[in-house]
Amino acid sequence: MSKSDEDENAIIRITDAPEVIMRKFKRAVTDSEAVVCFDEANKPGISNLMTIYSSITGKTMNEIEAEFAGKGYGDFKVAVGEAVVEELRPLQTRFKELSEDKAYIDGIIKANAEKANYIATKTLRKVQKKVGFPQIIR
Repeated sequence: MSKSDEDENAIIRITDAPEVIMRKFKRAVTDSEAVVCFDEANKPGISNLMTIYSSITGKTMNEIEAEFAGKGYGDFKVAVGEAVVEELRPLQTRFKELSEDKAYIDGIIKANAEKANYIATKTLRKVQKKVGFPQIIR
């Protein structure tokens, strides 16, 4: 998983559906060894997944290695995917609630439009003064 990768399967978006997230993790590139152990130099794919899993669960690399000892990458990828899905669930729920609240969205748009207009008008007045345009009184 990489935010700089152009491959859509290498990016997890906050708005991705749980089944899409799971599919992306199941397709994550790893090596053919099928041993879950952290080694950035020789196993960058699995090490990246371990870092993601560690950041969500709070487990150390040694704990993750012990948890998945004797298991293959398939089991590990599913666990990482499920952890990410659960981590994103509250954000996705809140995003859905807010995006369906048209009054809230309209209020934000109106407040930001007023703020932008104020800043733009102030900037325009400064520019007009610097270039010698007469001030327009409103």
